[in-house]
Amino acid sequence: MIQGRSGPDDSPTYGEGTPAGDVYDWFQRGVKLLREGSPAAACALLERAAEAAPESRSVREALARAQFNSRQYAEAADSFRLILDANPAEDYAYFGLGLALWRTGDMEAAQEPLAIAVAMRPDHRDYVSALKSVRATLRARREM
Repeated sequence: MIQGRSGPDDSPTYGEGTPAGDVYDWFQRGVKLLREGSPAAACALLERAAEAAPESRSVREALARAQFNSRQYAEAADSFRLILDANPAEDYAYFGLGLALWRTGDMEAAQEPLAIAVAMRPDHRDYVSALKSVRATLRARREM
């Protein structure tokens, strides 16, 4: 590991391309950037955090949201799949996967994770609305 050096703000900086701080700092700054409307910048920090802590569901979810919000839909789908591989009980990850697949144009594939999210949380209006929209689109395509 390259030793840190103090910058003007006394926070350590590391080798070129490595953000200062640790995984928690990267996560916090990434989430802040995401909240402030800078999802592409958030991706850079959150990707670094996910590499350093691949088992962190919080980091993976924030990365998936940042990827989705920066229109990296295939990457977001992959991130949501990683969350589901680790914990198939994550209803939000099914929802996110379904939305990401929808945005890639794969309506058929989007339907299943959205249906699972609705089955897990039938009271969640966003889940129900997304599933209805996908199913309506699929019906309309079949009727053409």
